[in-house]
Amino acid sequence: MKSLIAALLANHGTQKQMPGIYATMPLSIAFVGAGPTTIYTFCAFLREVSGAASVTIYEEQARAGLGTPYRPGWNDPAMLSNIASIEIPPICETLIAWLERQPRARLVRLGIDPDLIDEHAFYPRLALGEYFLDQFNGLIDQARARGITVEVATSCRVTDIRAEEAGLRLAVEPRDSKACKRVYDRVVLATGHQWPEEPEVRPGYFLSPWPATALQRIPPIEIGIRGSSLTAIDAAVALAVAHGTMIETEGEAIHYRIHPGAEALGITMMSRKGLLPEADFYYPIPFEPLSICTPEAVERLIAKDCAHLLDQCYDLFRAELTAADPGYAAHVGLAELSVEDIAERYFADRVAADPFQWTETNLAEARANFEREYTVPWRYAILRMHEVVGLIVPHLEEEALHRFNRYLKPVFVDEYATVPHLSIERLLALHRAGHLKVLALGDDPRIDTHGREPGAVVTIQGERRHFPAFIDATGQRPLAADAFPFPSLLEQDVVRDAAEDDAASIKGIVVDDQFHPVSDHPARDRLFCLSIPFILERHPFIQGITSSHEMGCIVGGELARAVRQTGAGQYATDRYRESAA
Repeated sequence: MKSLIAALLANHGTQKQMPGIYATMPLSIAFVGAGPTTIYTFCAFLREVSGAASVTIYEEQARAGLGTPYRPGWNDPAMLSNIASIEIPPICETLIAWLERQPRARLVRLGIDPDLIDEHAFYPRLALGEYFLDQFNGLIDQARARGITVEVATSCRVTDIRAEEAGLRLAVEPRDSKACKRVYDRVVLATGHQWPEEPEVRPGYFLSPWPATALQRIPPIEIGIRGSSLTAIDAAVALAVAHGTMIETEGEAIHYRIHPGAEALGITMMSRKGLLPEADFYYPIPFEPLSICTPEAVERLIAKDCAHLLDQCYDLFRAELTAADPGYAAHVGLAELSVEDIAERYFADRVAADPFQWTETNLAEARANFEREYTVPWRYAILRMHEVVGLIVPHLEEEALHRFNRYLKPVFVDEYATVPHLSIERLLALHRAGHLKVLALGDDPRIDTHGREPGAVVTIQGERRHFPAFIDATGQRPLAADAFPFPSLLEQDVVRDAAEDDAASIKGIVVDDQFHPVSDHPARDRLFCLSIPFILERHPFIQGITSSHEMGCIVGGELARAVRQTGAGQYATDRYRESAA
């Protein structure tokens, strides 16, 4: 890393120009972060770019191209990805093509049976990490072969960014050399989810289940896990394999065997309703078009700028769902359900059943539907509508946004966050062995993580339960602007706090359709913010690989256009001027 920084300073810090003469320079682009979002953005950029460019990719970790959700050590080998291989947008190649050309030994090391590769399968997170790493390296080779300069700066932390007349100046702190500053024409912030490297922020209380290696030090005691999504399942499975063995035999139900001396292990997953997620279900890809709740229909509602945007969009949702599956609509009484009623009725049948019995039945149904390639119409309709309805979220008033988040969003999340069948099987095995329970928190639980006792005390309707170890596995929440890691951009009003410009309760920053920050500062056009925690409030469905691809296509195209404009006569002066910090 030291030699890279020195080379950058040597090559670009001594540019000389005669007075009044402008030198045509390649557009300089910096990516902050080197996970899937940067990879898909870089891929889209290479697909559309024509002309010279200079790209620098900064990564705080020792290796670029993996991304936090897929890093070794951060993830347990038993943790599965939350997306089927067929849904992962290809980069240099599809995931299936990459898997099929890997040596058998590499696949076995990654926990993959070489004879059972399938486009509908869910693969370990670590396997996806190696796929992204190989694709990242392939993109760099492609770029350099086309004459685009690419530098990858690993073990480098970008500590601040400041707008200047010549561009955006990055303050960079390498781990093994002197800090420096560099100016770029365009900067893409793709810092991803933000979790502490040490999740045990208080004795026994873990702010997140990552890195998974931290969970391995939890002894076999009563452990509480807040959440019931795949994140929570991953935490439960990581704990289970740390203290026992999942016995997986083809054609037979999975069994869990506890290690001698670990019999006291007890895991309780808890959520508001006390439900487990449903199993991944069969549906056609690419999505079939919607007929009523279409992007065009929703955009027309947005253009009207009416005060009842949520309710009018909900009417489209209800009409689409009724047309797709009249029997389901009649079963839940959809015609009579308001926005405030839909979630309660949607979950009612599951709430009334034992969660593990429901889960076992649902898994059997999902498997049968895959076998005969049958799609449940109402599920598919809701799944296809979640991103379309999500178009209204940036335009909702504060009260309407609260209604959307509380009553309608949970229905969409339940459909797009279905989980791999193997994850469900492992949960059922853990439950059958007597080491897993599910707890309903209700609407007003009290969770005390600051008491004298380690872990947390959970109080529900006056009943107190102590968990000596407690893991928050509810996933990334929207972050407020005061947590934004580049303070100068806030001070200069390049990036603005959504709570000031939007509504007091709105967290994060506001971006436009090209992911520029919404601001009057002229430098806003140089900056793209794809840092999910800070745009999540107004873009609730952007988490995941497909969202990285969609955002990347937009921003990559914008970067390619900027290169073309530079080559057409917009000249740079001293954009590369650098100085030691």
